[in-house]
Amino acid sequence: MAQPLLEVLDLRKRYGRNTALDGVSFQVFEGELFGLLGPNGAGKTTLLSIVSCLLEPTSGEAKILGRRASTSDRGLRREIGIVPQESAIYGELSARENLRFFGSLYGIRGPKLEDRVDYVLEAIGLADRASERVEGFSGGMKRRLNLGAAIVHEPKLLLLDEPTTGVDPQSRNHIFEEVRRLATSGVTIVYTTHYIEEVETLCSRVGIIDHGKLIACDDLVTMLQTIDGVIRFRVGESTPAFEQRLRRIPCTQLNGQAGPAMELECHDVKTALMQFIRVLNELDVELLSLETIEPNLERVFLHLTGHALRD
Repeated sequence: MAQPLLEVLDLRKRYGRNTALDGVSFQVFEGELFGLLGPNGAGKTTLLSIVSCLLEPTSGEAKILGRRASTSDRGLRREIGIVPQESAIYGELSARENLRFFGSLYGIRGPKLEDRVDYVLEAIGLADRASERVEGFSGGMKRRLNLGAAIVHEPKLLLLDEPTTGVDPQSRNHIFEEVRRLATSGVTIVYTTHYIEEVETLCSRVGIIDHGKLIACDDLVTMLQTIDGVIRFRVGESTPAFEQRLRRIPCTQLNGQAGPAMELECHDVKTALMQFIRVLNELDVELLSLETIEPNLERVFLHLTGHALRD
C-alpha cells in the first residue's frame, strides 16, 4: 500500500484578522497526481507556499517524507519542485543556461548536470531551442521551461500552481505528457489550476478548497457520484399519464419545467435514457428536443461552492 508522501495536518494561516487557511487536513500518497481546486482567494497559493517551505503556518503543520515543512529546512527543499503562477526563469539566459543554473542551485554538478539538462530539454520539447535566449520564447515555451526548471533536480514532490496559464495547445499537451510521465515514474504531484477539465483529465483524486477550508477530498469517481446526471427534453404535449410514467423510472426525479424544457435527474444517465425513450414510444409522445448532461467535476464544484471557479 502506498504511503503518504505529503501530510497536511490541521493547517491554519492568519494574516491579522484575515484567515487564509482554516484547519486544512489531507494526505497525498507516493506517486499520486492530486488535483487541488478552489476559486481565487480560497487559500491554494498560501497552502503551496507552506508545503514548499517558503512560509510558516500560524498553527498545524505540513509533513513531507515524515519531516515537518519549515522555512529553515533547506535539505527538505531539495526534495521539492515548484512551478509558480508567474514565470520564474531568466530571459537573458538560454534555455540550457537556465536549467544549468537551477540545477546547480540544488548542488548538481559536472556530467550529471549536463545529462539532466539534456534529458529535461527533450522532455519539455525544447531541445531544438536550447541555445536561444528565453526572452524571445512564446508564453507557452516559457511555461514549459518553468516546468523543466522545477524538475531538473529530480524532486520527489512537485507542486504545480496554474502550470498552463496562457499557454498554446501544443505547449499544454507537452506539459500534460510530462506531468503524466513524472507521475508514472513515481513523482508525487499536487496540481492546482483554474481549468477544471485539466484536473478531471489528469488527476485520480481531488481536493476542493474554499474560504480557507477543505470542503471535499475524494477520488474522482466517488466525487462525481455526489451529483446526478440530467436528461433535459421538450415534448409536443406533456400529459399527466406521461409524467406519472417518468416518475416511476427508478433512481430518477422529474423536475417539471426548466425554461421551455423539462428535466429528469438520474443517477445513471444511460439507463434512465433507455427507459425514457421506451415511455415516449409506448405513449406515442412527440419528442421535440433532447439533451443529456453527465456528472462532471465542474458541476460538482458548483454544487459544493455555489460559484464558478473563475469567480
